[in-house]
This record gives sequence, structure tokens and C-alpha cells, in this order.
Amino acid sequence: MTTATLSHTAALARLGHAFSDPTRAGILLALRAGDSFPADLADGLGVSRQVMSNHLACLRSCGLVESVPDGRRSRYRLTDPHLAPALDELLRVVLIVEPGCCDGEGCTC
Repeated sequence: MTTATLSHTAALARLGHAFSDPTRAGILLALRAGDSFPADLADGLGVSRQVMSNHLACLRSCGLVESVPDGRRSRYRLTDPHLAPALDELLRVVLIVEPGCCDGEGCTC
């Protein structure tokens, strides 16, 4: 087992911030399959290009995604090759939620 350092804790906090928004979580999950253009991500997640731009800026500052020039456009990809398999593993996690805690849009869990 790897000993957790302050750097590990900070990295997990950034990941937690990224997952605190469904659009950012969707971006990370979409990028597991490979690089993507912001317009394609926006279309796939059903958000405007401006909203996508804001979320990508947040994920860049968290150190989770990076922009790669591609002609006059930019593609986005996950910054660390370990992140895609880690996201795959997180999708396998089963959470036990208290009955009635998350019963709709007013979820406070």
C-alpha cells in the first residue's frame, strides 16, 4: 500500500472538486476513450460551448485535462495515463446510500 502524502491528498481533493459537478464528471468519463474537441464534448453532454469552455478551464486548473493544439483547434485529453483506468475502477464502486437521503433533485448527501 502506498503511503498517502500531502500531494496525494491535494490531488484527490482536486479530483473530488472535478466530480462535484455532473458536467465535469461527464467530461472526464468521456475522455477515457481518448482525445476530444470541446464542441464534440459539448454536443455529447448536451451543454453549450461556453459552459463546456468554463468546465474545461476548471479541469485544466485542477491538472486533470490538458489542451493539445490540432491545427487551428485544440483537442483535450486526460493528463495522466493512470486516470482512465482509475475512472473505470470508480465506475465499479457501489455506494450504500441511506434510504430517503437522495430521493431526487434536492439530494444533500
